[in-house]
Amino acid sequence: MLSQPFFNPHLGQMTFDEVVESIIGEMRGSSRDRFELLIGTDSSTTLDRLDVVSAIVLHRVGRGGRYYWTRRHERRPQSLRQQIWREAWLSYELAQHLIRRLASLSFLTFNLEIHVDIGENGKTKEMIDEVVGMIIANGLAVRIKPHAYAASSVADKHT
Repeated sequence: MLSQPFFNPHLGQMTFDEVVESIIGEMRGSSRDRFELLIGTDSSTTLDRLDVVSAIVLHRVGRGGRYYWTRRHERRPQSLRQQIWREAWLSYELAQHLIRRLASLSFLTFNLEIHVDIGENGKTKEMIDEVVGMIIANGLAVRIKPHAYAASSVADKHT
């Protein structure tokens, strides 16, 4: 995932390292503000392919934000359950990479959440406990629809 290019609507194509530097620059430049890092993944399918988009949203609470996204193509999963698990796992992996890169910068303060594209309405409602449980068990905060906008709005915009 980190070898795939990332994109930002204003900055264009970026590497993962450039995304991290951009995030650090934003946070350093506004050190009195409160930040949230939100990570979400959404996907769409064709006959034989899964188009997966993961997004990193840097939300400066009360002042807007910016986002970065990356796309990958994979073989279509056998079921919706596999597709949802794949989305959740890719978000988790991206969060882990980001946490590792930012961990040494103790002067940065932020909340980090995983946004999963499941909710109380629709076909994915029976998966809420297991997907949310996996993310919480690994020490991360998680949100589902309608509060999971990094997945259901930002990433979805690019699928």
